[in-house]
Amino acid sequence: MRGMSIGHTLLGLLESGPRHGYDLKRAFDDKFGHDRPLHYGQVYATMSRLLKNGLVEVDAVESGAGPERKRYAITEAGITDVAAWLATPEKPEPYLQSTLYTKVVLALLTGRDAGDLLDTQRAEHLRLMRALTARKRQGDLADQLICDHALFHLEADLRWLELTAARLGALGKAVGA
Repeated sequence: MRGMSIGHTLLGLLESGPRHGYDLKRAFDDKFGHDRPLHYGQVYATMSRLLKNGLVEVDAVESGAGPERKRYAITEAGITDVAAWLATPEKPEPYLQSTLYTKVVLALLTGRDAGDLLDTQRAEHLRLMRALTARKRQGDLADQLICDHALFHLEADLRWLELTAARLGALGKAVGA
């Protein structure tokens, strides 16, 4: 959920109609939280911030045996905010500060075997790709699409691992190892 805006996602879910925090959490987890479900505290803290900013309003308060339950509704300002967020393209991640690249260079500088490091990383990428492929086969369309997204990124990483392995000698000379 690194780039995902929890607030905008909850606002988008409210566009279909007012909901309680509990219902928002369930809808979020069902649609987006397969790997990282939201905590209730995160939902209520986000809703409190959205309320303070005028993007939602309390539609109803229900009393029962337990604590009062607030039902939230999106405001016009909230709808406008979601529309603007959806229309704004995400910044592509260029990965110019790669931890893996740093490890390769440090391995070379310290006399360790960078080839072993790359082999270990390749094996980890392949393990994860197998797991994602199995998940994709068993999943619904949403799961298939999110797995494809991850698999394409892992494939690009594998190409980089192969290219770097082929250039280790030159990289060692370039970094002064």
